[in-house]
Amino acid sequence: MYFRMAKRLLLETDKRLLWKLGWNMGVKGLRSVQRHKRRLKRGEFFPPYLYISIINSCNLRCQGCWVDVAAKQEKIDVAAMNRMINEAKAMGNSFFGLLGGEPFMHGELFEILETHPDAYFQVFTNGQFIDDAAAKRLRRLGNVTPLISIEGSEIISDQRRGRPDVYSKSMEGVQNCLNNKVMTGVCTSLCQSNIDDLLTDAWVDRLIEMGVLYTWFHIYRPVGPDPNEQLALTPAQQRRARQFVVDTRVTKPIIFIDAYYDADGQALCPMATGFTHHISPWGDIEPCPIIQFSKDSIHDERPLREVFNDSAFLRDFREAAATHTRGCIALERPDVMRELIDKHGAHDSTARKTALEELDGMQTRPSQYNPGSEIPEKSWAYRIAKKIAFHEYGVYSKHFQAEAWRDTRSEPPQESSPSDLVQISS
Repeated sequence: MYFRMAKRLLLETDKRLLWKLGWNMGVKGLRSVQRHKRRLKRGEFFPPYLYISIINSCNLRCQGCWVDVAAKQEKIDVAAMNRMINEAKAMGNSFFGLLGGEPFMHGELFEILETHPDAYFQVFTNGQFIDDAAAKRLRRLGNVTPLISIEGSEIISDQRRGRPDVYSKSMEGVQNCLNNKVMTGVCTSLCQSNIDDLLTDAWVDRLIEMGVLYTWFHIYRPVGPDPNEQLALTPAQQRRARQFVVDTRVTKPIIFIDAYYDADGQALCPMATGFTHHISPWGDIEPCPIIQFSKDSIHDERPLREVFNDSAFLRDFREAAATHTRGCIALERPDVMRELIDKHGAHDSTARKTALEELDGMQTRPSQYNPGSEIPEKSWAYRIAKKIAFHEYGVYSKHFQAEAWRDTRSEPPQESSPSDLVQISS
């Protein structure tokens, strides 16, 4: 399988693009993680990877979307983007995730990518703006990989994404990239309406046949103004997805990304570990894309390293998340989130300004954390990579006070009430 994967990488992707990937994302990306570890040991903080939503606008209207895509357009301008990326690069960062809305609706996207040939960008997109000319430009740049979302069969995609012909147009974008030998990925937000169609060998085989080099099955999270809780997966289905990914990694020549498990199959949260935080189109620094509250901004006059390092709000959020669960605090403990927001006076960073009401209406839901049901990696390559670059960095062993009672499914002791645990994090 590893030989077949290497053969695909060498034959199906432009060699210059492979070099850019290997150096800017691989070698320099690992260095950024090592610098992150050293900073944590010194009691300092700067995330090695940033999710940046560069624009709120989108041409689609997906079920359960938490982004204000229909609001007045807001985007991070070129000057602010360049300042942020340059300051992050000065801290050792080299890998950035660009989200929206739809990033290709940002008129200066290519200008931003061209300005930073020494960085690598993963663009989360619906693919519908990637025509042949755009794909050729991506190939010339070499420092960007589009991750194109496919949300089901043709009928399901149109239903999920609120427009006709979504599936065919997105697949056309995928094909345009592949025709130009661009390093291309396909992702799916797994939910009740698409898990049986896309979490299958047949779908993965089709991606491989097309020339797609990596894929990402992430789990739909019911948040935002229209959470569509009926689409959420059960714990058994989440375990099924994890098992499929672990099994298929050792049988098929395609790279599988996942962001919620370490090498031993233990759940983790990239925000809680400090691996990443999120920047909104308004420049607000948020704990993660689905937690739309903020106390800090990239437009602060201070250097970005000071903004991140000195943020009590972000620090308390990371520590509270690590204290309460190895999973998603937004799903499992919305009550703790509310206490943190009140404690710090964080503002609603959405355009709709209804995030507090949405938070108050959230019900506790299961996330990826299911102690006793860990599924370790079978692939030696993934095990090594995760052991080196993607693990808990010690945050759970330091802060995870609730693990004993969670493992026994008992109630937490009286002295560990949500308000008390929030105080532990301060």
